[in-house]
Amino acid sequence: MFNQHKILRVLQLITLLQNKPAKSVRFMANFLECTERTAYRYIDLLKQLGFDIQKDEHNKFFIIAENQTETESFTNEEAHFLIEMVKTVGKENLLKDAVLKKIYLKSEISQQGNLLFKAHLSKLVEKLNLAIANHKKVVLKQYHSVNSNNISDRLVEPIQFTESYNAICAFEIQSQHNKYFNLERIIDVEILETEQEFDHLHLIEKTDVFGFTERNGEKFEVELTLSLRAYILFKEANAGLEKYITKIENTAQYLMKITVNNPKPIISLIKGFKDELEIIGSKSFIAYLKEDKSFKI
Repeated sequence: MFNQHKILRVLQLITLLQNKPAKSVRFMANFLECTERTAYRYIDLLKQLGFDIQKDEHNKFFIIAENQTETESFTNEEAHFLIEMVKTVGKENLLKDAVLKKIYLKSEISQQGNLLFKAHLSKLVEKLNLAIANHKKVVLKQYHSVNSNNISDRLVEPIQFTESYNAICAFEIQSQHNKYFNLERIIDVEILETEQEFDHLHLIEKTDVFGFTERNGEKFEVELTLSLRAYILFKEANAGLEKYITKIENTAQYLMKITVNNPKPIISLIKGFKDELEIIGSKSFIAYLKEDKSFKI
């Protein structure tokens, strides 16, 4: 079954690999928020769809662009199927392989490489805004949790979006906690007729660039020097990082200074590009890394 989550991830990966530089499996796994084993499965799927997946001398992957000929424009049947695929979560159809490829080879909706995914997120934002305005509870359908590594529906009272609109702060009924839910991990939003009832418990906590709130008063100051390649890849991984990075004068390096509430996301990035950066601070962050048995420093 070609479910909606897989479709969105495939479209993301196509966009990622079509943009230089080539990407490592670890980077792809971090970007897609999946295991490296799953990232390899997506690569195999793209090969089956007819994409020319290549590896460079560093064993990193990229897609070779193809000439856009007239024979690769959408037929009426394929265009109709594309609409139905998005609406019906992509049921089995013999046309799906050709359509998935042509979305990115020749199509108006391929602008910026990922408009289908952005349209999906816009629809979620629209529904959540409506629920907030009408003071209604919602169900976040098939939410993909990175922490618990499971997929489940979440009954919540939406409160407010983060500044970048990449997450929604909401009060989760079951846990009775305020949490931030990443929009990219939500398949759909169901607005209920039930009025919100826990307003007195709603609390908006300030998050770091990765969407994590402060826990137990603990923060991590991170200072890195990055190569040009690392700078580009860090921005691709999280656009919000750019404002924390400055060019070091008279060098080819960049300096990143940032404070995070949860060290795991930045550590994942560091692990992926250890040869492209140097950790210069802080002492507490370096001490934390030394305690991480999976990380050699």
